[in-house]
Amino acid sequence: MLTQYKNTRFISGIAAALLLAGCGAIPSSGPGRSAVADAAHAAPSPGAAGIQIVDVTDAIAHQLYAGHQKAGFASTLGGAEPFRQQFGLGDVLEVSIWEAPPAMLFATAGSASRQTTEGGLAAGSQATVLPGQMIDASGQINVPFVGPVRAAGQTAHEVEVAIAQGLRGKAHMPQVLVRLAHNANSYVTVVGDVTTSTRMPLSPRGERLLDALAAAGGVRQPVDKMTIQVTRGDKVEALPLQTLIKDPKQNVALRSGDVVTALFQPLSFTALGASGKNEEINFEAQGITLAQALARSGGLNDSRADAQGVFIFRFEDAGALAWPTQPVRTTAAGKVPVVYRLDLKNPASFFAAQTFQMSDKDLLYVSNAPVAELQKFLNVVFSVVYPVASSINTFK
Repeated sequence: MLTQYKNTRFISGIAAALLLAGCGAIPSSGPGRSAVADAAHAAPSPGAAGIQIVDVTDAIAHQLYAGHQKAGFASTLGGAEPFRQQFGLGDVLEVSIWEAPPAMLFATAGSASRQTTEGGLAAGSQATVLPGQMIDASGQINVPFVGPVRAAGQTAHEVEVAIAQGLRGKAHMPQVLVRLAHNANSYVTVVGDVTTSTRMPLSPRGERLLDALAAAGGVRQPVDKMTIQVTRGDKVEALPLQTLIKDPKQNVALRSGDVVTALFQPLSFTALGASGKNEEINFEAQGITLAQALARSGGLNDSRADAQGVFIFRFEDAGALAWPTQPVRTTAAGKVPVVYRLDLKNPASFFAAQTFQMSDKDLLYVSNAPVAELQKFLNVVFSVVYPVASSINTFK
């Protein structure tokens, strides 16, 4: 009887020792629900950034969605005056001059000419096509019997009027036609993940964003993974290609000097903890909701997940929300470390999850349920105590 009592005390001692060391020794995939909540109230070390804990509700999801919503090309690049093709340095102009007999300035100069009676011109009127005129560094071209004519920054009609006025009193009933023979300025540059990078010339028709992509042979990656960026002067705007295709208003008219860049930047989030799978998961440039992210990560592991412990770790802009913990501490990059908490035991949370938008590089973490941690601990205890007890009984 005494021996059995001693054996029981010995086994109890082993169990007690395991119990004391159990919490720190049991393997775990990460902090539990209570440990994450305590992080917001813990006193941060000098220089460390405090963590904000925010419960995901429908109101929070809508507020974040409104703050992250992109303005779009229509509001930032659209609405400008229609494109007017203006000549620039290096452009080559073809100048045709019509004059009626008997005074023929250009016909006597031996230049190429043709007679016509069309378009209401006088019978026997003659058209002379001058050699191509390149706009020089001073922004001018030279026309015989007229001299230098300002062309840079002018439209074809404005140059025609200037030449015709210069010929008055020298040629009989002069009429002028100016055509852009070589376009060196009115173009859009298309680069990035397109079939062929190109410079697309602009015409008075007013080419648009999708015209530029078509001129470059289209994008080389799936449409839902592409972002289109437009650089106009000091403005840089970006929008998912899928949005550009679905919303015709975003297919804005281009301007001379615009740079259109097709970017293949697959967005992703990382799933960890008691989710169906632990890995980095890519998603579309159009964006996905938290509900979709949970589904793509395999949902919650039914055997160990804590439905009240679903968290999204994110570095958020300082002005995104009214933060619950004051004063607000930020990182060196001016971001606020935030943990968004979702309680899936509350049915209303499923609606909020369908509105809450995931951001690039988010970390989705599902904590283990307390009972799962206890079960792992008991498994360790029994895996040690049972062999010891068996050995003692065998020895007896």
